[in-house]
Parts: sequence; structure tokens; C-alpha cells
Amino acid sequence: MESGIIFLLIVVVIGGFAFAKYLRDKYLAQRVKEMYDSKHTAYDAILQQYIPYYRNLDAVQKERFLKRALIFKATKHFEFVEMQEEEHMSLLISAAAVQLTFGLKHFLMEHFHKIYVMKRAYHFGLMNVPFQGHVSEDGIYLSWNNFLNSFANYTDGDNVGLHEMAHALAYVNFPEHEHDGEDEVFQYRWYKTFTKIGHNVFDRMQAGEMTMLGSYAATNYQEFWAVCVENFFERPTAFKIQLPELYDAICKLLNQDMLKPGIFLEAVIDDYSQY
Repeated sequence: MESGIIFLLIVVVIGGFAFAKYLRDKYLAQRVKEMYDSKHTAYDAILQQYIPYYRNLDAVQKERFLKRALIFKATKHFEFVEMQEEEHMSLLISAAAVQLTFGLKHFLMEHFHKIYVMKRAYHFGLMNVPFQGHVSEDGIYLSWNNFLNSFANYTDGDNVGLHEMAHALAYVNFPEHEHDGEDEVFQYRWYKTFTKIGHNVFDRMQAGEMTMLGSYAATNYQEFWAVCVENFFERPTAFKIQLPELYDAICKLLNQDMLKPGIFLEAVIDDYSQY
């Protein structure tokens, strides 16, 4: 009898969570649809102005990109620290995340509920060097002026938005314990296509070899990964010429090739039709 009651309580609790998720998803779907329908033209103009990656997409991909950006935006709480929020800020930060994950099925990095935005570089902990951004258990942190400057100069392989989103993506997929938002295909490709080649280049750099990635990439393997992402998007031609095996490994990992028409290596079927 007791076990039956416990089972019933578990079913009720699980059912309650499922219903709450259903209501949340319905609310978000309606919110995203309203944003898209009412501000599609304005948001498209913002992305066209600031995001070079977006400008190079075809019309179908732009629509998909914008919808993903709005979904990402709607699922995060943006906290602006000692600065005034403007609507385009959260859209552009969401666009940086979507750019990185555009070829993946799972793109929301669901572990992270908060994104903190500072006006300029900031100090964190006991470090004397100012930070342009960082990722920790409680959120993603970005300095706005550095973020904006990164997309204004899109050829130097230095992009704080892509860099920190790369850290966030790695954090979600390779934690010490499970987090929401994991992508099994990404994890499989990381170990199959990226780790061996990546560690080989990283080890050579730590031994003193200079590459186009720069000395900061040799700091540790997580920084190596984030710097690879920056250069993959901003300097793909040079990356492919100088480090062809590593470039191809990142293409497979992210399911994108910046030098290929259409970008994607494999088609991605989105499962957010309710939006």
C-alpha cells in the first residue's frame, strides 16, 4: 500500500513538472512569435548591420538564424551592470551564441540562465588583469564595448562574444557532472574528430611552436579551444591554409564550413516548430 502511494506521488510530481514545462514552452513560443512578427524587419536590420556572419547567409538561413536568436534571447535573463540596457544588446549577444551553434541541434546552452553585461573590461576575483569576459557556474559574463568592437573588427581572430560562447558550449557539454543542454553529437564529434588533432597542435604550441592562433592559445586547452573558434569564424582562409587538419576537425565538430557555400556539412532539422 505504502509503495503504491509513493509511486502515485512520484507520478504526480513528474506530471506536474511536465505540465509546468508545457506551460513554459507555450508561453515562450507565444513570446517569440510576437517578437518575430512585430519586429522581424528591425531585428533583421540590426543583425545585418553588426553581424558579418549573418550578412553572408541566404534568406532561408537568415530566418532560421533570427528565430534561434529570439528563442535564445527569450530563455535568458540579461543583467546589465552599471549600464543602461538597450534592446539590440541582448539580441546581438544571443546572435553570438547562435552563430557558434548554428550547425548543432542543441543551441540554448540551457545550464546558463543568466548573462551579465558590463559596460567595459572589469576585474574579477583576485586577478589584477581586467577581464573582457568569462564563464562560471552562475553565468556568462561579457564587457559590452569589447563585444561590440570585436564584431566591428571581424578579421583579427579576436572576438570576445564568440570566445566566451565557446567556453560556455564546452562547459555545457563537458562538465564534471551533467548539465542541461548537452548535445550528444557534439560530444561524439569532439572526441572523434577534434581531440586528437587539437591536442597535437596544442602540445606543439606549449613546446614553443608559433602558429596563427597566437601565444594565448597555449595558455591551457580550454583557451586553445576558444581561440580556435574565434579564428575559425574570423580568419577561415588563413586557418585552413596554415592548420588544415585542425580547421577540418572544427568544421566537423560545429557542422559548419566557413569556406563552403551553404555553410553546413550536414542538414540540421530544428524541432522548435511551435515557434
